Amino acid sequence: MAFSSCFHAFRRSKSKPLTIPSSSRNSEMENMDKKRFDSLESWSMILESENVEGWEVSKEDQEEWTADLSQLFIGNKFASGAHSRIYRGIYKQRAVAVKMVRIPSQNEDTRTLLEQQFKSEVALLSRLFHPNIVQFIAACKRPPVYCIITEYMSQGTLRMYLNKKEPYSLSTETILRLALDISRGMEYLHSQGVIHRDLKSNNLLLNDEMRVKVADFGTSCLETQCRETKGNKGTYRWMAPEMIKEKPYTRKVDVYSFGIVLWELTTALLPFQGMTPVQAAFAVAEKNDRPPLPASCQPALAHLIKRCWAANPAKRPDFSYIVSALEKYDECVKEGLPLTSHPGMSSRNVILERLKGCVSMNSSSIPVHA
Repeated sequence: MAFSSCFHAFRRSKSKPLTIPSSSRNSEMENMDKKRFDSLESWSMILESENVEGWEVSKEDQEEWTADLSQLFIGNKFASGAHSRIYRGIYKQRAVAVKMVRIPSQNEDTRTLLEQQFKSEVALLSRLFHPNIVQFIAACKRPPVYCIITEYMSQGTLRMYLNKKEPYSLSTETILRLALDISRGMEYLHSQGVIHRDLKSNNLLLNDEMRVKVADFGTSCLETQCRETKGNKGTYRWMAPEMIKEKPYTRKVDVYSFGIVLWELTTALLPFQGMTPVQAAFAVAEKNDRPPLPASCQPALAHLIKRCWAANPAKRPDFSYIVSALEKYDECVKEGLPLTSHPGMSSRNVILERLKGCVSMNSSSIPVHA
């Protein structure tokens, strides 16, 4: 194959199985498992096992989403976490991302958590179909390793993209385009009864056309089942105050997180920069602090951001409203009209009558009061 020098097939000549003496201590087994997992060669070996027929999924156990590993080729690792690695790959002649999760054999709590996250992510992703949701392709379970195969997003995460930008450098057109992609994906997600619970710039991916797709559903849940989970989920810098405090919450936690992401788009900065995640959580939950809105922020966007991250979840808009507002702002930009914070206004005369509090596209520094 043309790509054989860059990608390695999972099925290849048999390797001698790696054995661990039964007398080894648990810590030694954990270290050995980690070394095996860190090696691409040994990763193939784990999937191949001693004979292919012995581990292929039986008809009754096979899910619709079960990957045909003979069609999967693995390339370079481009991201990693505490228990996972993400590789470029080829699956059935298509470029893909392969998320590999190592399930520890000794830590019961971690094993249960990772298995539940895998089960949840596959169950949700496999039934989501939207242009702004990363496309699920297949998955496999071969303990101690599970894998999820999705479309490959060549431009990486939104956070990586913003890290390369100068602060406050994104144009209003770019901010609106990216924000619309995210909000449309989230509007669809909520229409399916799913709460993401970890919406942040690191979980938003960009493709070749610089379109954004929502990704990473490991901590997501159906809204009807979220109340059954304990503790807070997500990442402190983007986490809603009610979730930080471990109070009952709704889909509005995602709206709060979107408000933080929209702030990121307007500034290109990391929220609560200079604070640790725990300090950021304390500031949000106990002091009602939010990242500072810059003077250059369009007042209409500033108004939407403040509504999204309101302390009272009931005061946060839903994503259908957010999409409608952003679409109206986008129309204003394309027509050379000022932005307004009233998305229901379609008449040019009504818009012009309400210029007070709005900003023309040529203005560069209008004070915004929190």
